[in-house]
Amino acid sequence: MARPKVLAAMDAAALVPDGATLTVSSSSGLGCPDAVLAAIGERFAGSGHPRNLTSIHPIAAGDMYGVKGVDHLAQEGLLARVLAGSYPSGPSSMPSPAIWEMITHDRIPAYNVPSGILFDLTREAAAKRPGVLTKVGLDTFVDPDRQGCAMNAKGAAEPIVRKIEFAGDTWLYFPTIVPDVAIIRATTADERGNLSYEHEGAYLGPLDQALAVRNNGGIVIAQVKRLAKAGTLKPFAVHVPGVLVDVIVVAPDQMQTTQTAYDPAISGEYFRAEGSFRRTPWGVDKVIARRVAKELRAGWAVNLGFGISAHVPRVLLEEGRHGDVTWVIEQGAVGGVPLLDFQFGCSANAEAIMPSPQQFTYFQGAGFDCSLLSFMQIDPDGSVNVSRLAAKPHVTAGCGGFVDITARARKIVFSGYFTAGAKLHVEDGRLHIAGEGKVKKLVPSVEHVSFSGSRAMAQGQDVTYVTERCVMRLLPGGITVTELAPGVDLERDVLAQSAIELQVAPDLRPMDPTLFRPEPFGLRLESAAHV
Repeated sequence: MARPKVLAAMDAAALVPDGATLTVSSSSGLGCPDAVLAAIGERFAGSGHPRNLTSIHPIAAGDMYGVKGVDHLAQEGLLARVLAGSYPSGPSSMPSPAIWEMITHDRIPAYNVPSGILFDLTREAAAKRPGVLTKVGLDTFVDPDRQGCAMNAKGAAEPIVRKIEFAGDTWLYFPTIVPDVAIIRATTADERGNLSYEHEGAYLGPLDQALAVRNNGGIVIAQVKRLAKAGTLKPFAVHVPGVLVDVIVVAPDQMQTTQTAYDPAISGEYFRAEGSFRRTPWGVDKVIARRVAKELRAGWAVNLGFGISAHVPRVLLEEGRHGDVTWVIEQGAVGGVPLLDFQFGCSANAEAIMPSPQQFTYFQGAGFDCSLLSFMQIDPDGSVNVSRLAAKPHVTAGCGGFVDITARARKIVFSGYFTAGAKLHVEDGRLHIAGEGKVKKLVPSVEHVSFSGSRAMAQGQDVTYVTERCVMRLLPGGITVTELAPGVDLERDVLAQSAIELQVAPDLRPMDPTLFRPEPFGLRLESAAHV
């Protein structure tokens, strides 16, 4: 085989033809080939080429905190269409990313496609198969009976998914999209193009993306931290073989994650002492995370999403129960301690790192036991919105892996605040509501159906909603309040603050009062074998 070319980023960008479809490996700042994306944006600004690109991001490329990612491509004439599992996001007080300006002003067709489905499409392209048949996304915004993944009018005018009947059942069908250019990242490339990932926090999906492009005659560009002599990488350390790589771009200052230049604990090069992990400070978030922890069983494999639920591993650490469950996250980590803030998506002390496409296969097929996720809105059917707020579009990243994870999960625990903007504090073992939130989160109709409550009921999924003031469950009679926090009045603080009718369990009971005191509360997880 010919050796890959080692090029400067701008020279690699010159190889991207007009009209190309790019597939980009990234998860926000984690694994983002930002130097190559920046060079494509700079080349277009200077020469007007490449033009009319389609960009596919199974997980978000870049963020709002220093790694621009897809925002380098968000220029009129450069970007013609975008499909992503998630997008750069942050608080509404920060300026909107350029990609969101293009989407919300309907300048290009834009789609929010579940991350697992985008990885599935990548495999289909690699094997030259016609597309993906899936039940993931039925009765959600993914379904063409709703938005069909479209994020704006131009997206709706060019559908990417349709509902079909096959083998006596109803499926969503996504026709294959063939990528022309893969832009991936690794730590080390040797002179023959073999790629290893020893300083990365995850593999993500570069192998599948490189296969899809190589098998269809395209160009694979790999951004790496360093170049090694041919033959010096051990074969089991190579995740993407050199036969799939055309171009190497060396970017020695590439960030490991957003605002992390390099932390060897993220890449599993050493294992941190359990006492070194930051504990969640005392407050309402911690109370909610503690109550979520009580839903778990020892021996379970538990998926974890962004938000309050991300603090549950810290609760188990503090309670001496670390290791009772195995955490599994969409970026690929299995086991260890999932990290927080800008390092979310990585785990320290992981037992294994799965490639994201295979992790999503595990999720879509419900091989795990439970998922802990967030909510922004809940409707009377128990459906949840986490993926869209039109008034503040860049506050949410989109669905990411949420739809894949919840499609068949046996048990789901959603967590969040009962209203938005309430003034709350915990004192003397009680919740105090000093000022009620102005925005109700239990609403007659969610803006985006990220999770279908009616489909969950039909499939027999176990669904719980944990808030600071009550616990609710999705039951045949509707959303039912089953537990009440100490200091909370059922009528005034719960029923009157919901814009929908809630059922109340005949055996309504108080939430465990020990959750509302700062000292450890003696968490014990019943064995899954006894449930």
